[in-house]
Amino acid sequence: MNMVMKVIVVAILLCSMIIPFGGFLLSKKKKGGLKAALASNIFFFFGTVVVADILLFKGDVHAAGEVAQTAASGEGWRYMAAALSTGLSCIGAGIAVASAASAALGALSEDSGIMGKALIFVALAESIALYGLLISFSILG
Repeated sequence: MNMVMKVIVVAILLCSMIIPFGGFLLSKKKKGGLKAALASNIFFFFGTVVVADILLFKGDVHAAGEVAQTAASGEGWRYMAAALSTGLSCIGAGIAVASAASAALGALSEDSGIMGKALIFVALAESIALYGLLISFSILG
């Protein structure tokens, strides 16, 4: 990858972090700001994925044959699959822990004797992230 491409990737990654955060800070003043921040985060996340996909799977036709290009493409797909399995499982675990922990705290405020049961449900929700991490390790070999 030449220097210009590296600068472009770094610029895109910085913009994908700075612009949604700035949008969230600016949108605190008006109603519906969370939806706008979420939409910009999703837009920039998938934009970064598309750019990384283009740069990661771009083969150098002059330097390598079809076999090497196919192997490089397969290697890129492995990394993409590992990243998606870890990322999506962590998002799912965060959603599950948010609902399970709030319900557990509500139940704990009424009866303190059920702390063990509540802790098990929160731990089960958190194990989703660990399963995604294990799948990533098995994909990468």
